[in-house]
Amino acid sequence: MVTSPIQQPTAVLPSAAGDLRALGRAPATGPRWRERLLTDLDPVRRGFTEHVRVTEGAGGHYADLVRAAPRLDRGVRLLVGEHAAISAALAALQHAVHLPGVSAAEVRARTRDLLRALDRHRRLGAHLLWEAYQADLGGED
Repeated sequence: MVTSPIQQPTAVLPSAAGDLRALGRAPATGPRWRERLLTDLDPVRRGFTEHVRVTEGAGGHYADLVRAAPRLDRGVRLLVGEHAAISAALAALQHAVHLPGVSAAEVRARTRDLLRALDRHRRLGAHLLWEAYQADLGGED
């Protein structure tokens, strides 16, 4: 069993995600709801960009994870693939908020989809860390 875990990147869901959750459920009222959503989306976008920066690449957390537990390579590749999908969802939501013809219901649905994708990504990453550092594969006395 590997005994020196890496830290799980926590920047995926910064505190502003709570505001996004609320906006994803709340009715779009007032003339500035789109601006509020963009303001709340910005730290999520920045946090996710930072998460991608520290996890990907030869010196990133994912490379450390695969070195520690090569059997998890497939799961790590899945996480990297999710990065592209989540980045696209962030960009699509931001673009949709700027378009006056996009309904509030569609913006809320896109917000909920993004939050579900972020939550799934966080859970998968946590599961892989658990597998790497807590699962006992045996072979030791």
